[in-house]
Amino acid sequence: MYKNKRFLAIIPARGGSKGIPNKNIMAICGKPLIAYTIEAGKKSKYIDEIIVSTDSDVIKVIAQQYGAVVPFLRPEELSSDSAKSIDVVIHAIDFYKNNNIAFDYVILLQPTSPLRTFEHLDEAIEKIIESSRTSLVSVCEAEENPILMRNIENDKLKEVISFEGTNLRRQDLPTFYIFNGALYINSTDMLVDEKKFVNEDTIPYVMDKESSVDIDTMLDARLVELLIKESMDV
Repeated sequence: MYKNKRFLAIIPARGGSKGIPNKNIMAICGKPLIAYTIEAGKKSKYIDEIIVSTDSDVIKVIAQQYGAVVPFLRPEELSSDSAKSIDVVIHAIDFYKNNNIAFDYVILLQPTSPLRTFEHLDEAIEKIIESSRTSLVSVCEAEENPILMRNIENDKLKEVISFEGTNLRRQDLPTFYIFNGALYINSTDMLVDEKKFVNEDTIPYVMDKESSVDIDTMLDARLVELLIKESMDV
């Protein structure tokens, strides 16, 4: 709880994965991937409850071993490749509402962002409450600047974003940011009413690139292992 506001952290972790089999529980430096997100949530000063929304009995057991609550198994219609995160979150909100338990804010934590720390979580929580906003999303600086990108139309290069300057040196271009998938914080009312995580009033929480690594491929996983090992040597 922070300033009388209750926070529910939801970690979505279905059993299936096309890219990397059993990705959510793959071993990263000897520990299941999902464990890093659970542990960060448990260290937060402000998160009141951490749940894992899964359709897998195996993930349920592992999540409970690391201290997360698994109050239900996700229904089949919310466990396919086409299932939307917002529907998974609404399902969890409805579960608690039906049990007469209310939270003011929901934090969506993807298990594929294992380098997001409890410090990130607490800073983001403080920011959204102090701003009196209903939506916050984590971002990091974009690797590629869209000003340097071009479409090809009729065998000619066409700007993606119009730029009036004449100097295209990277260090002179404006900075752009991209969603890194590490965390979303929304008021419960916004999620229920708008059925989305981001609107025109969403505020950013900027993270560094290293903490923003999202595991989508085995190369990403190896990079994360390298970064974790390096942090242990410091």
